[in-house]
Amino acid sequence: MDSRLGTSRTGRSSARGPLAFVSLGASKAGLGVLILLAAIQLAARDKDALQYGAGLIVNVPFTETEVTQVVQDVIQDGIIRGTKEYNKDEYVMGATAVSTTRVFPEKIDGKVFYKVRLKALDPRNFRDSGDSGTLAVRYVIQPQGSDHTVLRIDARFVEDFRRISHPSNGSVESAEYKDIHDRLDSVALMKSETAEAERENQAAREKMAASKSASAAQASTAATVAEVTPATSVATAATTPAAEPTSGSMPSSSPSSTAAVSIVAQPGSTSASQTPSARVDDSSQSLEEHVKDLRRQVQRLVKAPGAPLKSAPFHTASTLQSLKTGTEVLIVISTPYWYGVETHDGQHGWMLRDDLELLP
Repeated sequence: MDSRLGTSRTGRSSARGPLAFVSLGASKAGLGVLILLAAIQLAARDKDALQYGAGLIVNVPFTETEVTQVVQDVIQDGIIRGTKEYNKDEYVMGATAVSTTRVFPEKIDGKVFYKVRLKALDPRNFRDSGDSGTLAVRYVIQPQGSDHTVLRIDARFVEDFRRISHPSNGSVESAEYKDIHDRLDSVALMKSETAEAERENQAAREKMAASKSASAAQASTAATVAEVTPATSVATAATTPAAEPTSGSMPSSSPSSTAAVSIVAQPGSTSASQTPSARVDDSSQSLEEHVKDLRRQVQRLVKAPGAPLKSAPFHTASTLQSLKTGTEVLIVISTPYWYGVETHDGQHGWMLRDDLELLP
């Protein structure tokens, strides 16, 4: 009995032993799974910490003035890119430019601009956002030497009720910078085309000046020939000996004497000596018409009541000077809405096509 009980206990012991081992193994495996899940969640948090709120900082090869003009134009367009309310719009519309906002209370060096949308409802790409609040984008401009600029962009969403700030995951900053980058590329292209057009116009002006000089020299030479030819003819006729008459015959005139008499007797008649001058007059008139046609193509007049000369082809660009009605400008580059122009004093800038008219 004892042996059976012993056997029974042994059997139970042997039965419980493996069961306990399996249970312990399961516990260790479960603990390992929990540790692995915790590590994954921690890594996700670290990844989120890098993604959310990092903003965007980039060094662009443009001057501070050029970057500032483009940023000012971007904050005036009323659009915040890289986010949307629910799924109804591609962007968040209705944003306005402001000088300060409680979304970014901290101070920062450089030129600072803000674009804000009030009452934005649950904007996308902001961590844990799910309420109505203020959506804001901050642009910071810092000069980096004479021809480079550091641009920083940050985006945040602050709930109206709980006052909780939600950072962006970088989508807004990237989308806003893409728009700025595209505009800066357009500025660079316009600068290149302006320089090329200026070189072509300078070459055209030099060629026109050379043509005028050659025409003037040709006219002067022809006038000199016209003045000298009659006197030379008369002198030649005077020095040409006439044929001696024979007895019983009338003296006959030689061809040279006849030509001399014809020139002297009819000074107002058209002769071969006047033909070069007439050709020069016709050439000068044709050149003047050509020059006038060229001026109509490349020159414009400022319409009433005057117009501003902008530093860049944007409405928000700074005004270099105000041009009066009737001021002549030279077209250097043409775009669908703007002209790149040069004034008589050598100032370069941009003007709206509608502010200029053709020469009369």
